Amino acid sequence: MIDWPAYRREVSALFAIAWPIVIAQLAQMGTGVVDTIMAGRYNSVDLAAIAIGYNIWLPLFLFTLGIMLAVSVIVAQDFGAKKVQQVRDILPQALWLALLLGAIVGPACYHAGPLLELLDLEPDTRDKSLGYLQAVAWGLPATVLFQALRCHIQGIGIMRPFAVASVVGFLANIPLNYALIYGQWGAPELGATGCGWATAISMWLSPILIGLYMLASRSLRTYLPPLRLVAADLRSMAEIVRLGFPIGMTFFLEIGVFSVVGLMIATLGNHAMAAHQIAYNVWDVVYMPLISIGSAMATRVGHAIGSGEHERVKIAVKTGTAMTVLVGLASTALLLSIPGLLIAVYTDDPQIQGLAARLIQLAALFIVIDSVQVAAAYCLRAFKDTRYPFLVMCLSYWLIALPLSWWFGLELAVTPEDGTADIWKALIAGICVATVLITWRLLHTLRKLFPATPDSGAA
Repeated sequence: MIDWPAYRREVSALFAIAWPIVIAQLAQMGTGVVDTIMAGRYNSVDLAAIAIGYNIWLPLFLFTLGIMLAVSVIVAQDFGAKKVQQVRDILPQALWLALLLGAIVGPACYHAGPLLELLDLEPDTRDKSLGYLQAVAWGLPATVLFQALRCHIQGIGIMRPFAVASVVGFLANIPLNYALIYGQWGAPELGATGCGWATAISMWLSPILIGLYMLASRSLRTYLPPLRLVAADLRSMAEIVRLGFPIGMTFFLEIGVFSVVGLMIATLGNHAMAAHQIAYNVWDVVYMPLISIGSAMATRVGHAIGSGEHERVKIAVKTGTAMTVLVGLASTALLLSIPGLLIAVYTDDPQIQGLAARLIQLAALFIVIDSVQVAAAYCLRAFKDTRYPFLVMCLSYWLIALPLSWWFGLELAVTPEDGTADIWKALIAGICVATVLITWRLLHTLRKLFPATPDSGAA
C-alpha cells in the first residue's frame, strides 16, 4: 500500500530546498546578463573582451564548484545519520580546501595571457580581456569559499542563505558595474576591467553575507563548529577531493564539449552560429529548474541514506525522479508551445528564426531525455558514486557526440542549416547513451541496497 502522506511530505521537503536554488541560479545568471547589457552599451570591443574572459574563468569556477559539491554529499549523509559532530567537523576542512583551490584558480585566471595569445585576438581586445580576467581573478578565491559554505548548509537542507547572498550579490553588481565601467560617482572609467572589478567585489560580498547569515541563524547554530582555528586534516580534505574531483571534471568537460560544438557551428556561417546561440541560451534558462530539482533531490536522498531507513530512500528516489522528469516535461512543453515568442526576443531575421525554431525543437527533446539522466546522476552522487557518471560523460560526449557532430554536421551535411541541426542530433545521441548507462548504474545500486525477495518479486 502506497504511503501517500509520506510522498507529500517528501515533495514539500524537496521543493523547500529547490526553490532557493532556483532563485540563486537566476541571480547568478542575471549577473551575466547585466554585465553583457551594460558592457554592450559602453563599447563593442569591451563587450567582446568580457565574453572571451567569461568563457575562460567560468570553467575554473565550475571545476571548483564540482569539488565543493562533495561537501553537500558528505554532510547530507551525516545529517541523515544524526552525526552532528561530523557535520560540524567537515566545515573547517572544506574551508581549508577552498583556500587551497582559490590559491590555484585565482593565479591561473590572473596569468591567462598566454591562453589569450593563442586565440589570435586583436591587440585591443586581448588587452581588455586580460584586464577583465586579472580583475576577476581577485574574486575567484571568494567564490570557492562561498561554495564551501553554501554546500555545507545545502547538505543540511537549508538553502535560504544561499539565495539571499546570491540575490544581494546580483543587486550590488549593478551599481558597481555602472560606477566602474562608465566612471560614475567619482570612480575611474575602466570599461571591461571595471566590469571585472565589479564582479570580484560582488564575489567577496557573497561569502561575507552567507557567513553572517549562518552565524545569526539559530537553526544552523547546532551544525556549526566553534569560531576558532582548526588544523587542516588531510584525510578529510582528501575525501572531499576524491568525491568532488569527478564532479568538477564533469562540469569542466561539459563546458568544453559545448565550446567545441560552438566552434564547429561557427564554421557553418553567422546565421548558423546565431541560431545555435539563441537555442543554447533558451535551453540554458529552462535547464536551471531541472538542475535545481536534481540538486535538492541529492540532498534528500543523502538524508535518507544517512538515516539507514530503506523506505525513506525509496520514497526520496522515487519522488525526486518523478519531480525531475515532470519539470523536464514541463520545460519541453514550454519550448514546443511558444518557440516563436522566445526567438523573437533575440532576432527578427527570418533565416535565423527558421533555424532557431528547428534547434529549439531538438533542445526540447534533449531536455526530456536529459531529465532522466539528471535524476539518475544526482541520485548516484547522493550514494557517493561520482566517478562512474564522469566516465559516462567522457564516453557519451567526447567519444560519441563530438565525432558524430563532426562527421554528420561538417562532413555529410549539404547545407549549413542541416549541418547545425545534425550537430544537435549528435548531442542528443550522446545524452541518450549517457541516460541509459547512468540509469542502469542507479538501478544496479538500488538492487544491491534492496535485494529482491520471493515475496517482493511476486509483488
